[in-house]
Amino acid sequence: MFQRPHLQRILGRIREPRRFIQAIIGPRQVGKTTMVTQLLESVKVPYHFVSADAVPASDTGWLGLQWETARALMEQQGASEFILVVDEIQKIDNWSETVKSYWDADTKDKRTLKVIVLGSSRLLIQQGLTESLAGRFETTYMGHWSYEEMNSAFGWNVRQYVWFGGYPGSASLIEDEDRWKAYVQQSLVETSVSRDILMLTRVDKPALMRRLFEIGCSYSGQILSYTKMLGQLKDAGNTTTLSHYLDLLNTAGLLAGIEKYSGNLIYKKSSSPKFQVHNTALISAQSAEAFLEIQVKPNEWGRMVESAIGAHIINHSLTDGFTVSYWRDHNDEVDFVLERKGLVIGLEIKSGGVRSRTGIVAFQKQFDPHRVLLIGNDGIPWQEFLKLNPVSLF
Repeated sequence: MFQRPHLQRILGRIREPRRFIQAIIGPRQVGKTTMVTQLLESVKVPYHFVSADAVPASDTGWLGLQWETARALMEQQGASEFILVVDEIQKIDNWSETVKSYWDADTKDKRTLKVIVLGSSRLLIQQGLTESLAGRFETTYMGHWSYEEMNSAFGWNVRQYVWFGGYPGSASLIEDEDRWKAYVQQSLVETSVSRDILMLTRVDKPALMRRLFEIGCSYSGQILSYTKMLGQLKDAGNTTTLSHYLDLLNTAGLLAGIEKYSGNLIYKKSSSPKFQVHNTALISAQSAEAFLEIQVKPNEWGRMVESAIGAHIINHSLTDGFTVSYWRDHNDEVDFVLERKGLVIGLEIKSGGVRSRTGIVAFQKQFDPHRVLLIGNDGIPWQEFLKLNPVSLF
């Protein structure tokens, strides 16, 4: 079975003396549960694996009961160490306070009960960790699958990856594209929206958020002001509502609104967002066109390539700790600006016809970045860029 690179990192941490809770965060259907199953098979330590996915949020006693069960099993088996795994933990109200109480009690009693928690809502997991469990956890973010992973696991070529994206569970369906699209929309997108956002967060206008998601996917790779969005959305309310909904879609690993690069944080926060999907399957699944049809349409295919590059950058930024923005000043534009430890890199994508390079020149003159790079024509081939980790550019 294919192993994601995160496995060896978590495996090393679990084999260490009990020190931190391991929190594994990432969108649905990226292999979190599969990876933990592989881990449990490798460490040969007794364990108790449970999922809160179908547990009512109000059942606050469920988590404590599972912890007590793990303690009892550990004692019954006379185990020197034991692992408790809780999947979809964010579904339980006040989960972090319960974890803190039991973890601290085990620490006091010198009980070597190691804990792994998994969650598909980055926002809710991180809130719980920072509010109640400071100093007690380590996090691992598992993003959507990269081109190299889909190529290694399923033999996909780079063009298949651009169109069908990085959902491993859908790989066997791509020969029947209508079925593949239905699966992505119904089993992946709808589940993420309804169970990871609407059930866990207050959303006053769910239909509006769904429509925002659809528009954001169709405009992926493009900058769209909130004012223009209001004109395209019925009952849109105000820009604050749209910004909040876009943040929720981002934390679910679906759609990001990249901010404009600026040294002024206030100005940056008030900028028009650049839509960017986390996975190009979210665009293709809503498209009326098929894989073979899109490739003979240079402009539309070029936008798919640019979105695939953006998704590649976004997913690595969450794993490798760099920030992503864009830059625009009047007609001058740089597609992506990466920042890490004080270093700034500008990336310009040229997947289609000839585009002016005045944006790069203006960006260099104004900000004096560490480096600027072209991806595509006269630069790093986009096929090669999808094979590298952007953090290696710093």
